[in-house]
Amino acid sequence: MSELIDNAKARRGVLKHLILQLHEGKAAEEVKSQLLKLLGRVPYNEVVEVEQELIAEGLPAGEILKLCDLHSAAMKGALDLSEGKTAPPGHPVHTFKKENEALLGELALADKLLAEINDSPDEDDVAEALGQLRLRFSRLADIEKHYSRKENLLFPYLEKKGITGPPTVMWGKDDEVRELLKGVIKTLEAAGQITAGEAGGLEQLVFRPAIDAIKEMIFKEEEILFPMCLDKLTDDEWYAIKVQSPEIGFCLFDPTDDWKPDQLTEIAPESVEENRVRFPSGSLSPKELEAILNTIPFDLTFVGADDTVKYFTQGRERIFDRNRAIIGRKVQMCHPPSSVHIVEKILDDFKSGRTSQAPFWITLGGKFIHIEYFAVRDEKGSYLGTLEVSQNLTEKRALNGEQRLLSYTEK
Repeated sequence: MSELIDNAKARRGVLKHLILQLHEGKAAEEVKSQLLKLLGRVPYNEVVEVEQELIAEGLPAGEILKLCDLHSAAMKGALDLSEGKTAPPGHPVHTFKKENEALLGELALADKLLAEINDSPDEDDVAEALGQLRLRFSRLADIEKHYSRKENLLFPYLEKKGITGPPTVMWGKDDEVRELLKGVIKTLEAAGQITAGEAGGLEQLVFRPAIDAIKEMIFKEEEILFPMCLDKLTDDEWYAIKVQSPEIGFCLFDPTDDWKPDQLTEIAPESVEENRVRFPSGSLSPKELEAILNTIPFDLTFVGADDTVKYFTQGRERIFDRNRAIIGRKVQMCHPPSSVHIVEKILDDFKSGRTSQAPFWITLGGKFIHIEYFAVRDEKGSYLGTLEVSQNLTEKRALNGEQRLLSYTEK
């Protein structure tokens, strides 16, 4: 019968009927079987068009969101991407896909750790695996930048072309992933109190839903969203997305390839990468500025006036662990409860103007560590945020005499 359904309008009609069957409670596997029998492999753009039509005809987007995963299950193996466009290195879609590769790598490691937890009754082994799992999910939290670029840079261009249904549904699924990840991280913060027996039960209750939800979103992006966007968006629009992407940041992958269309018919927003950052005493390219900040022999972390972490340096030798998941997080949440009152006191004093510096020094692992907080203010004295400067002063503290001649050891 598939040979009879050889035009787009007829295929969309059958596809719409099958999707409505899902909403009426028919099993995804049964619908998938009918899809393959009646339609063969379905062009991905027709799936998008049909869902857009269903929303336009009154099917609530929330209803599609509720059964979105059933749609995915029914479509797996039935989508035809044979004529889809490809994206070269440096193109936003290429970056999105490389991020998905990195996410799948972290998910594979999380799966392996969960298997170890299930196989081991030893409490110490389980505690160690849970600690490693916490690291994996901390890295997975970097997915926020991936989703934010998709929602705030990619979706607006689809909406301008009248494609509103799929972005609405996908954003809702993104939010579900965010909530699941929050639940996992909150659970793992109490990892020391989780027994071997409890850990096995938490897999199905907490960990597995988050892992599966991320994998499902990767499938939706790779099989439907990205092919559709490559068809619909112009090179001008892709370039505008590309040059604005560094403002949001990247997820577990930093693109190094440059990409620019051969011809631009519109003036795209200027790239941060193509402008120099100008100061009263000179100017630096973003690449030079980043290299300088990562070369200075101490760690910097900047917290904005809204108490959220905005930036940290990534030098060769870090004193305290940092990962990109803390960007945008309230600084109070980055400290143990026992020291939050100290953090609040420093911030209150800086904001009120009572003081502008707060020094501390500690011995950590045999090293003398100096930590100082500075209030950052503009030329009018208005508070802009707090700068944390951490230095390992062990070697410098032991210096004596003078060194006037060129003498150094290579590092």
